[in-house]
This record gives sequence, structure tokens and C-alpha cells, in this order.
Amino acid sequence: GRAAALLLLLLLAACPGPGRAGAGRERRDALREELLLSPLSTGDVAATFQFRTRWDADLQRGAVSHYRLFPKALGRLVAALGVRELHLALTQGFWRTRFWGQPPLQAPAGAELWVWFQPTVTDVDKAWKELSNILSGIFCASLNFIDSTNTVIPTASFKPLGLANGTDHHLLRYAVLPREVVCTENLTPWKKLLPCGSKAGLAVLLKAERLFHSSYHSQAVHIRPICRDASCVAVSWELRQTLTVVFDVFSSGQGKKDWSLFKMFSRTLTDACPLASQSKVYVDISPKNKEKELLEVTPPPTSVHEAVVQGDKKTYAVYDLLSPLLFNTSRSLNVQLKWKRPQDSSEMPIPVLHAQRYVGGYGLQTGEICTLIYNTHPHRAFPVILLETVPWYLRLYVHTLTVITKGKENKPSYIHYQPAQDRRRPHLLEMLIQLPANSVTKITIQFERALLKWTEYPPDPNHGFYVGSSVLSALVPSVIAMKDVDVEQSPLFTSLFPSSDGSSYFVRLYTEPLLVNLPTPDFSMPYNVICLTCTVVAVCYGSFYNLLTRTFHVEEPSRGGLAKRLANVIRKLRGVPLL
Repeated sequence: GRAAALLLLLLLAACPGPGRAGAGRERRDALREELLLSPLSTGDVAATFQFRTRWDADLQRGAVSHYRLFPKALGRLVAALGVRELHLALTQGFWRTRFWGQPPLQAPAGAELWVWFQPTVTDVDKAWKELSNILSGIFCASLNFIDSTNTVIPTASFKPLGLANGTDHHLLRYAVLPREVVCTENLTPWKKLLPCGSKAGLAVLLKAERLFHSSYHSQAVHIRPICRDASCVAVSWELRQTLTVVFDVFSSGQGKKDWSLFKMFSRTLTDACPLASQSKVYVDISPKNKEKELLEVTPPPTSVHEAVVQGDKKTYAVYDLLSPLLFNTSRSLNVQLKWKRPQDSSEMPIPVLHAQRYVGGYGLQTGEICTLIYNTHPHRAFPVILLETVPWYLRLYVHTLTVITKGKENKPSYIHYQPAQDRRRPHLLEMLIQLPANSVTKITIQFERALLKWTEYPPDPNHGFYVGSSVLSALVPSVIAMKDVDVEQSPLFTSLFPSSDGSSYFVRLYTEPLLVNLPTPDFSMPYNVICLTCTVVAVCYGSFYNLLTRTFHVEEPSRGGLAKRLANVIRKLRGVPLL
């Protein structure tokens, strides 16, 4: 008995108390959740969710055994495959930059995956293939279709967003699946990665029925290493789960530009996630012109935050869900946005950088890819990096590449081109182009359509073949000087792309995906041939086989049986001819 009591005392002394354990965990990992509501110039409204989990642990050494807030599936994935950075986006729809302005986070239509691997990874291609297959299972997506035919290694685009000792581009892989359709089976596993799931906090608004009844929907996962403190001696890991959705006036059925949380999501907020150290709702109430603000919000916000975001001064109404004063008057928070007066369409601000792309030409032999890049800044020129990924079955003629600005040739200062190999890898074209002030730059390149094998066509070949979006990366000049702010204190939507200096901000834009028709055989002909052949074979072979196997017998006339004789007796009595 004395030995058992001594053993119990030793165990109690070795185990920390719940208060100390909680404090230790609180210092190691933290969760911040945030919702940004941005009224757009067209009367639509964009809602951007961000859930940021920061973990002060070294995932690469594999010494982590206890997971609290960070999802174990992703943590084990990063440690096992030597991932330095991982960025996955699943998008339905297209962000119309010309009318909606610069998005906090934009992604191309379909599925996009780009990953930086650690220098210790010996076979990057094998790790890339294994990573895409695992992510395909986690998020219920078709990422297992990522292979060498749609994977490229950019040299100038997609630099690391987190800490990086070196930028050896051979450790980078980038792929896009434009045909990927995003639906509820992708949203459900994404929500399960959240510490509170969809049971508490801002995630209660993530109702699939409302999110997919919109004109734009994009969900993403970003994993990167960041500095643990200002000295940057130790490394922490950051996971950002972002979701952006745009509700438009017409699909909502309201017909009005007045919005509320209940109108958008059919739900309201009742509390914050108990595991979150910060839970806030930001509403962009910035004045659209110099007279006065056009938007009013109810109930009154907890505070007002001003910041310079993407080169423009913004004002945000802030609702702190952890504030005890917020839920004093009512049990739920239903933020309402109301326009004070109708907005003039001529007042729509035009973004400094935007682009569009289309396919030119006629017929099914040759064509032309045209990209228009707009710089609307009145007096500042800046360079932009253009990344084009074209499938192998569109054979590019590089000698036809032209870059025209204001009627004159604009020679790129850097060009990297990797030609495609049939059924092995796509075309990769990267260019550094200088955009003069207030100009439109037109980039064209001609191509020839290849003939595919009949087994390489999709089930709906006449729908067309998708070409992934072009990617534009640029440091856009800022109208207002930006100050260095503490990342931990600033809103999440301002800190994913840190600005290198106060005079410019980083922007990554995507153009529209292209839909190209290829020469398509008449797939109904095999069906007709099969039907005709089977009919001929059945008729001819059946008749011939019948003739060969049938036996003929000559029947001799018989006098008939008892029934026939009875019938003749009756017919004779009735005076009817006999049988």
C-alpha cells in the first residue's frame, strides 16, 4: 500500500496541473478567425473568411506527437514529404477584377496547387505525385489527375511567401486543373480541419446551400513557415484556411443592394469559437467618393479600424465577438449593410492592374492566344511577370510572339520558354514586361491544334478543352504611403502578402481560363458501324446456321384419329362437307 501511494505521488508531481498545461499550450499554438465583408461597386458583396492557426513547433524534425489546433492530417503530411510551403485553392467561378476590384486572395477557376519542397528532398517529382494523391483523398478532389502533362516549374513566379533560405526553383512545382468542379464534398473536409469545425464561431455561417448559390466561390489552404518573433531565431508554422464568396443581387432573389448576414448565409452569429484567441468581423465602410460615405451598418460596431490596404486607405467597422458588450443587447449578431443613396455607375473605381485573355482565329487548325494587360496608373510605370501554361496539344509558334504597347513593340526584359513534349509536359512561358503609365499591352502568340488519339478525348469532347489561366505577378505602386505594421496586430487580410516597402504592394492576378475546340471525330460513327455490323451478322449468320442445322421431315397423310372421325360424323349429320 505504501509503494502504491508513493507511485501515485510521483505521477501527480510529474504531471503539470490543468492551468499550467493550458498556459503552455496557449503559448505554443493560437487560433484567429476573421470575416471581412466588402460591398462591391456593382452592388454585390464579397465575404472573405480567414482562419489562421499558428503553431510554435518544428514540424520538419517529426518530433511532434500531440496536435491540438493544427490538423494532424496536414501536419503529418508536411513532416513526411518535406514540404516547405503548400498552397491549394479550389474555385468555382471567376473573380471579375475590372468590376469588383482587387481581391484579398484570388485563385484561378478549378483547382490550383503549388508547393515548395525542402532541399533535403531528393526526388521532388515522386514527392509531388505522392502529395497530390494524398491531398486528393483529404479534400475529395480530383488532384490525382495532376501529372507531368500539367505540371510546370516556374523560374520567376510563385516565390515563397514564408521564410526561405534559398529559392532554388527546382524545388517548386505548380499545376492547375481548370475542369475541376467544386461542390459540397470539397467544403465538408475543409470545414473539418477547423479547430471548432462548423459548430461554433464564424464557421457556423458556412452553410453549403448558400455558399454555392453565388457567383464566385473559392476555398484555399495555405501552409508556410514564419518567424516566431521579431528576432526570427525560431520558426513557427502557419496554417491559413480562407474562403471567399461573392453574393450578387440577382441570384439572391432580393433585387435590392441592402445586405445582412441572415440574407447572405441564412444564419447569424451567436458566439465565438471557444478555442480562438481573436474573433472579429470587419465591414468595409470606406467612402467611395470625397463627399461622404455611402454605407451604414447596424448594429453599431465595437470599434473602427483604419488601414492602408492594396495602396488605398480603407475604413472598417469592427465587431469583436470576444467582447462582452457585443451580445449584451441581443443573443445573436446580424450585421446589416444599407446604402444611404444609390451609387452612380460612373463612380466605380478602376483597379490599377487588371487583365483579360481570349482566343482568336477561325477554323480548327490554327488559332491565337491574346492577352490584354491594363495599367491605369496615371503617371507610374511598373514591371509585371506573366506566366503562361499551355497544354501540349496546342503547339505554340514562338516566333509569332508579339508584345505591343501603344502601337509600338515592347520587348520583354526576361523570357523563359520551355517547349512542350507530346503527352509528357506542357508549354511554359514566362516574361518580364514593363507596363508604361496609362497603357494597354497586348500579347499574342499563334498556335496549331494537334490531333489526339481517339482514346485521349474526354467523355464530352465537343464541350472543348480547357487552357489554364495566365498568372500576373507585380509590385503595383501605391497611391498612399504604407507604414510597417505589426503582423500580429493587423487584420489577417492584410498580412498574407507583406509589402517589401511602403511605396508598392504585391498583387497576383489570374485571367480567364480558355476553352478551345480541337478537331473531334464523329464518335457516333463507331456506334452506327457496330449496330449495322451486328445486324448483318445476326441476319446472315442466323439464316445460314438455320439452314445448316435444320432437319426436314416429309409427313405422310394419315387417316386421322378418333377426334377426326367424331367430327366427320357430326358434320355428316349437319350436312356439312367432311374434313
